[in-house]
Amino acid sequence: MLLRDEVEMLRRVPIFSRIAPAKLKLLAFTSDRMTYKAGQDLFHQGDVGDAAYVILSGSADIIVASPAGEIKVADVELNSIVGEIAILCDVSRTATVRATSPLEVLRISKEHFLKLLSDFPEMAVEIMRVLADRLNHTTAELTAARAAKQPQMAQ
Repeated sequence: MLLRDEVEMLRRVPIFSRIAPAKLKLLAFTSDRMTYKAGQDLFHQGDVGDAAYVILSGSADIIVASPAGEIKVADVELNSIVGEIAILCDVSRTATVRATSPLEVLRISKEHFLKLLSDFPEMAVEIMRVLADRLNHTTAELTAARAAKQPQMAQ
């Protein structure tokens, strides 16, 4: 794929949509394009957070380890970004990301990702929106799961 195609793909990712094409070209140039087969892991829960990944094609599952085994907590689709929480919070990976189809990603190093955030505050706002949406979705699912476990109160 040509560099200009990668730039166009990056423009479709909401957190990068307002960044100048020249900066996106630099980001694409300094990032690594990687491919994964269905069933391969991009990273594992507990790994050091050294990069974020933009999904260019394919899909993946976000999986968390639990005492009962692995639990799928979300789907990842085209134009999504994963792995940013470990970078932003400076913690180990909070989940495993596993390809569910052939997957093509752009791997953005922690250094480049943080530099973009400092250069483009609007990108930080978009990341906050993405994270807030994930939190809202998780809260709704947790509420529904806990409500299902509650014994029905007699009326």
